[in-house]
Amino acid sequence: MEQRKSKEPLPGRVVALILLLCVSGMKAETGRYSVPEEAERGSFVANIAQDLGLTGEELSARQARLVPEGEKQYLQLNQHTGDLVVREQMDREELCGQSEPCLVRFEVLLESPLQSFRAEVSLTDINDHAPVFLNKEIVLKIPETAMPEARFLLESAQDPDVGNNSLQHYSISSNDYFRIYTRRRSDGRRYAELVLDRALDREQQAEVVFRVMAVDGGSPPRSGTALIRVVVLDINDNIPVFTHSLYKVRVLENSSEDTPVVAVSASDLDSGTNGEIGYSIVQNSEENLRTFKINPETGQIRLKKPVDYEKTKTYEIDVQATDGGGLSAHCKVEVQVEDMNDNAPEVIITSLTSTLSEAAPPNTVVALFSVRDRDSGDNGRTSCELMGEQPFSITPLAADAYALVTSEALDREDVAEYNVTVRARDEGSPALSASKTLLVRLLDVNDNAPTFAQAIYTMVLSENEPAGTSLGRLSATDADAGKNARVRYALAPPQPGAPAAASFVSVDAESGTVRALRPLDYEEVRAFEVAVRAADGGSPPLSAQAVLRVVVRDENDNAPVVLHPPADSSAAAGELVPRWAPAGYLVAKVVAVDADAGQNAWLSYELAKATEPGLFRVGLHSGEVRTARAVAERDAPRQRLVVVVRDRGQPPRSATATLGIALVDGFSDAFLHLNHALEGRQKQQAQAGEEDLLTTYLIASLGCVSSLFLLSALAFSAAKLCQARLRPRLSPPPARCYADADFATDGVDVAGTGTLSPAYRYEVCLTTGSGRSEFQFLRPVLASPQSNAEARTGEDEEALCSWEPAGEREGKAGRTAPPAVQPPDWPDGRRVHA
Repeated sequence: MEQRKSKEPLPGRVVALILLLCVSGMKAETGRYSVPEEAERGSFVANIAQDLGLTGEELSARQARLVPEGEKQYLQLNQHTGDLVVREQMDREELCGQSEPCLVRFEVLLESPLQSFRAEVSLTDINDHAPVFLNKEIVLKIPETAMPEARFLLESAQDPDVGNNSLQHYSISSNDYFRIYTRRRSDGRRYAELVLDRALDREQQAEVVFRVMAVDGGSPPRSGTALIRVVVLDINDNIPVFTHSLYKVRVLENSSEDTPVVAVSASDLDSGTNGEIGYSIVQNSEENLRTFKINPETGQIRLKKPVDYEKTKTYEIDVQATDGGGLSAHCKVEVQVEDMNDNAPEVIITSLTSTLSEAAPPNTVVALFSVRDRDSGDNGRTSCELMGEQPFSITPLAADAYALVTSEALDREDVAEYNVTVRARDEGSPALSASKTLLVRLLDVNDNAPTFAQAIYTMVLSENEPAGTSLGRLSATDADAGKNARVRYALAPPQPGAPAAASFVSVDAESGTVRALRPLDYEEVRAFEVAVRAADGGSPPLSAQAVLRVVVRDENDNAPVVLHPPADSSAAAGELVPRWAPAGYLVAKVVAVDADAGQNAWLSYELAKATEPGLFRVGLHSGEVRTARAVAERDAPRQRLVVVVRDRGQPPRSATATLGIALVDGFSDAFLHLNHALEGRQKQQAQAGEEDLLTTYLIASLGCVSSLFLLSALAFSAAKLCQARLRPRLSPPPARCYADADFATDGVDVAGTGTLSPAYRYEVCLTTGSGRSEFQFLRPVLASPQSNAEARTGEDEEALCSWEPAGEREGKAGRTAPPAVQPPDWPDGRRVHA
């Protein structure tokens, strides 16, 4: 940091009233300061912090900085002290020429919040230039007939300084003929006129020489001198006369070189060479000589170069007409430059926020800029607008100062960045415009939750697959960017009381790959669902859920299981077949189940081995063992069958069942008659059962109205009455029911699992009173929604035919089996006689 040379304001400093330029729209005034030109580097100009009402710490914290209007930085701001100092020496004449005042403009920007204010430093002129005559020797030709008080225009001295430091007066050295007067032009510049005090006499003195001095008003004053040589001419008694002493013309700026400006004209009454007139431009300004030229013969003034209204608005040209005898006359030409709309507006970016949060509210400042047009009048009057439909607007702050602000909510997912084009347009004819494009990038905010590609993912897993098997991949996307769009997957916590299906699978957090944690058994778990969650990496994170449904595909990993006949039953004694049995007689039914599903559980039956291969056949799908032909006397009394039960899996699995069949003679007719009586009672009781069901409903309704006690009493009475009515009708001959000791597997209760779930019971009853034995297959004992009468009939049959105690029968009847599969259509029990 450069050392500050002085904390005291330099002479000429103007106390400035500074208001903060706020984005909220407060009007700002320009702070004004002054500093002498060519002040040394580090010279103190002002304390910005005091004018802003801020401390040095606040100024530093808000990152105060200077933004110059031009390209070069002449001033510097100390952020710690708030001092504004000179960074580079400034030459007023180089920066502004003859223009007054000479201003160096800049802006001070503050952040948090974003504020700015304008300021300008006026460069005060110092007397660093002395007046200079372009010609060190000035020759004047004056005729000896010139009368006293005749005036002669002198070449003006040039002084770049302004104000009091500019040229103030002329003086001449002592002589006998002339005195000098200092006169002021309309533009403030001074010029000299020589006045003849007494008549000249060429014969007495042909040449008068003296010095002219130009003095400025500086302290101390500076001066410049030139030598004047007056040549006394012989008599030429007529001087040229201009038609106008003042010519006023207008010329358009940017007119091309050699454009005519005006033609001056003078006449001389003399004849001969004394009447010949030549025109010239008197050296009164170096700028005039560089800009204009005159035809010495015609007096036509033309441009030597284009004129610029922004640099010089008015020119004053002194034109001299000289005849052949040396007499001359003068006139003035005032050239007014007319402004043309030749300068397009300039958009100057003061501050720009290149990145903006998509959550920024409306009226957030994006950039500060100003517009400058060097033209004047309507040509310099500007307006700003934005190109295209974008969520931004322009807010005026001060004269030619604007702020670019957001006009509505932003969404990075719709548009990630904006190319905002600001166009400035003047009111000239034709209008000129200029554009500046600003790139504004939006920073992402975590305002979008991940989205699954599917609401429900269904994946298939074959049973018995090892742990780590890949089932598939979840996919979720997030419209945000960066870490806000980084999606991680996880299983959602199960609901209280829900099965822990999360122990079956896992989800890779990065890729979303679903893998099995352990082998699954289709017979235990056929399908399950878990909730999966996808969460992004935002803060706070956002998440979404989907349902993962895993279907376990069945494999043929279970062989059929034979339920009847049991594997531990004796093959020697099992089923009884009468000798008179015809072809197609039902001998037994092989019952098997398969724990698999689908075609893996479709079972087929075939006869693998038989004592008499042609005597029996097995239903391919029913498993019913029937006689293939009538039983003959020659057939062995003991038959052994091996039935193969095979599923349709790939590869197929099978099981075998062994049946022992006894061919017997002498079944009793009593059991046959009993069977017909029971069938008749079953039909009657079925009809009565329907009536009893209606009676039961009526009794239940009355019992609800009256009391539970009355319902119980009526039910008890109805039950007793029914038993009393049934006993007289049931009077069969005493039957003997064979237990397990007599025949193997006389009663089998099958718990239903697999394909054939209902239980089946086979009972064999023989009478003892007849000489013949009777053999009968009864209906399967099923838990079906039949009528009460059929249920009672079944109970009677059990009472007549079963050797088991009543308690055991009731226990067996109380066993339930899943109703998934309907039992096969078994034929009614048949009776044969031996």
